[in-house]
Amino acid sequence: MNENVLGIIAGVLTSISMIPQLIKVIKEKNVDDISLVMLLVLISGLSLWVWYGFMKDELPIIVSNAFAVVVNISLLVCYLVYKKS
Repeated sequence: MNENVLGIIAGVLTSISMIPQLIKVIKEKNVDDISLVMLLVLISGLSLWVWYGFMKDELPIIVSNAFAVVVNISLLVCYLVYKKS
Protein backbone atom coordinates (compact mmCIF):
# COMPACT_ATOMS: atom_id res chain seq x y z
CA MET A 1 0.00 0.00 0.00
CA ASN A 2 1.25 3.47 -0.88
CA GLU A 3 2.41 5.30 2.25
CA ASN A 4 0.41 8.42 1.33
CA VAL A 5 -2.79 6.37 1.04
CA LEU A 6 -2.03 4.74 4.38
CA GLY A 7 -1.45 8.18 5.95
CA ILE A 8 -4.68 9.55 4.54
CA ILE A 9 -6.71 6.55 5.76
CA ALA A 10 -5.15 6.79 9.22
CA GLY A 11 -5.77 10.53 9.31
CA VAL A 12 -9.41 10.20 8.30
CA LEU A 13 -10.09 7.50 10.88
CA THR A 14 -8.46 9.35 13.75
CA SER A 15 -10.01 12.66 12.71
CA ILE A 16 -13.56 11.33 12.71
CA SER A 17 -13.15 9.28 15.88
CA MET A 18 -14.55 11.99 18.16
CA ILE A 19 -17.53 12.89 15.97
CA PRO A 20 -19.85 10.29 17.59
CA GLN A 21 -18.95 11.73 21.01
CA LEU A 22 -19.62 15.28 19.79
CA ILE A 23 -23.00 14.26 18.36
CA LYS A 24 -23.93 12.51 21.61
CA VAL A 25 -22.98 15.55 23.68
CA ILE A 26 -24.96 17.90 21.43
CA LYS A 27 -28.04 15.67 21.50
CA GLU A 28 -27.99 14.99 25.24
CA LYS A 29 -26.45 18.30 26.40
CA ASN A 30 -24.54 16.27 28.96
CA VAL A 31 -20.77 16.41 29.42
CA ASP A 32 -20.53 14.79 32.85
CA ASP A 33 -18.39 11.92 31.50
CA ILE A 34 -16.00 14.11 29.49
CA SER A 35 -12.58 14.89 30.94
CA LEU A 36 -11.53 18.53 30.50
CA VAL A 37 -7.87 17.60 30.99
CA MET A 38 -8.13 14.93 28.28
CA LEU A 39 -9.64 17.45 25.85
CA LEU A 40 -6.97 20.05 26.55
CA VAL A 41 -4.13 17.54 26.18
CA LEU A 42 -5.65 16.12 22.99
CA ILE A 43 -6.16 19.55 21.41
CA SER A 44 -2.57 20.49 22.34
CA GLY A 45 -1.17 17.31 20.84
CA LEU A 46 -3.23 17.62 17.65
CA SER A 47 -2.16 21.25 17.29
CA LEU A 48 1.47 20.19 17.55
CA TRP A 49 0.82 17.58 14.80
CA VAL A 50 -0.53 20.37 12.58
CA TRP A 51 2.59 22.43 13.25
CA TYR A 52 4.76 19.38 12.51
CA GLY A 53 2.84 18.83 9.27
CA PHE A 54 3.60 22.40 8.20
CA MET A 55 7.27 21.95 9.07
CA LYS A 56 7.44 18.76 7.00
CA ASP A 57 5.10 20.10 4.27
CA GLU A 58 2.86 17.03 4.66
CA LEU A 59 -0.68 17.86 3.61
CA PRO A 60 -2.29 14.64 5.00
CA ILE A 61 -0.88 15.41 8.46
CA ILE A 62 -1.97 19.03 8.30
CA VAL A 63 -5.50 18.43 7.04
CA SER A 64 -6.42 15.44 9.19
CA ASN A 65 -5.10 16.93 12.39
CA ALA A 66 -6.53 20.39 11.70
CA PHE A 67 -9.95 18.79 11.22
CA ALA A 68 -9.49 16.86 14.47
CA VAL A 69 -8.57 20.12 16.25
CA VAL A 70 -11.81 21.70 15.02
CA VAL A 71 -13.89 18.71 16.16
CA ASN A 72 -12.27 18.66 19.58
CA ILE A 73 -12.51 22.43 20.04
CA SER A 74 -16.22 22.04 19.25
CA LEU A 75 -16.40 19.41 21.97
CA LEU A 76 -14.55 21.75 24.33
CA VAL A 77 -17.05 24.53 23.61
CA CYS A 78 -19.90 22.10 24.33
CA TYR A 79 -18.13 21.14 27.55
CA LEU A 80 -17.94 24.76 28.64
CA VAL A 81 -21.57 25.45 27.67
CA TYR A 82 -23.16 22.30 29.12
CA LYS A 83 -20.99 21.69 32.20
CA LYS A 84 -23.03 21.84 35.39
CA SER A 85 -21.39 23.95 38.06
